[in-house]
Amino acid sequence: MLDTLIHSIKVLFRKKGRTSLTLLGIVVGVASVILIHQISQCGNQAFLSEVDSLGMGGLSITLKKQSASLAGEELNAIQKLSFVDYAMPLMFESTEAYLHDKKNPIFLWGIDKMAKDVINLQLLHGRFLNAGDLSSSSHCCMIDQTLARSCFGTEQVTGKRILINSGSTGTEYKIVGVIKTGSGLLQNMMGSYIPNFVYVPYTTMQENLNSRNYTQIAVKLKSDYDSETAGSTILKTIERGSPIKGAYTVTDLSKQKESISRIISIFTVVLTCVGVISLLVAGLGIMNVMLVAVTERTREIGIKKALGASRGDIILEFLTEAVILTLSGSGIGILVGLLLSWIGAALAGLTLTPSFAIMILVILFSLVIGVVFGIYPARKAAALKPVDALRAM
Repeated sequence: MLDTLIHSIKVLFRKKGRTSLTLLGIVVGVASVILIHQISQCGNQAFLSEVDSLGMGGLSITLKKQSASLAGEELNAIQKLSFVDYAMPLMFESTEAYLHDKKNPIFLWGIDKMAKDVINLQLLHGRFLNAGDLSSSSHCCMIDQTLARSCFGTEQVTGKRILINSGSTGTEYKIVGVIKTGSGLLQNMMGSYIPNFVYVPYTTMQENLNSRNYTQIAVKLKSDYDSETAGSTILKTIERGSPIKGAYTVTDLSKQKESISRIISIFTVVLTCVGVISLLVAGLGIMNVMLVAVTERTREIGIKKALGASRGDIILEFLTEAVILTLSGSGIGILVGLLLSWIGAALAGLTLTPSFAIMILVILFSLVIGVVFGIYPARKAAALKPVDALRAM
């Protein structure tokens, strides 16, 4: 077996140009599969982390009919439920912030003092909004670090002021805190096209928008409580106190997150199939090379069979060459795919975690391709009769 392996390697090196081109096809196929899978995987993980950092892990209650109420009465009713860890009012507005006449698109969120626990805000500088800010409807805000750098060139901006449009007026707000932007995935990938986040007391936004209603109520459930059951109970509770039926909707944000994750996984599978097709094309290249080799080595095969080489020996020799090609190409392709994945992840600000499972699967699949596409040329070579083979050259 060792002699067959050494001989196969020598034969492949004898035709360096042809071997290199065949290897290149396998490398491209394997590298594309690894690249697609790795970038999709780490992108999915980063997306889920980004979503979690926005608090999309619980329930959200919103109005379907604006004539109904989603205010303090509904909030208190929800907070009294035993399975609710905390319920928080949220106001939302897509608007702009100005500094030195420079306009910055922002998502303006009206929150309460418990927002850091419900939507996972991480404070970098300054302080969180407190009870005094809420009771006085203070014109103070927290901004994310990306907006701080964009407007001021630094994250140390507590005490500075920024003009924010809210409702029909523009008002100066004092910056009391700087919040970590999360994983920064969206900002890194799309830059200024993604608005930054600014947080103000929800009572201030209610005044600006002249509305007692909340945009939504975010609910954090106690651990291990079924979100579907909780959503149904919450809906019944708030509808019981409302004269308008069908006015509310409860969204399970964790289920939405799972749905988006499944969609990303489907795209990953589809794109991976494209890489697999290129591997199959590389397999056809191996078959073509092996068939050419049979023609070129007809006399050699005849001599070996005349000296006593069996049909199995000839098949083993050609299959060994095919397997060496595929395994070598797979190894190089995996390294190239990981390198390109690492570069792509670094440019997008993602964290790459190598998947050994996909590497093993690619190697096994490549091995199968080598055997499948190498067996026909090997059988053709083994079927040659010694007399005919010697006479052919």
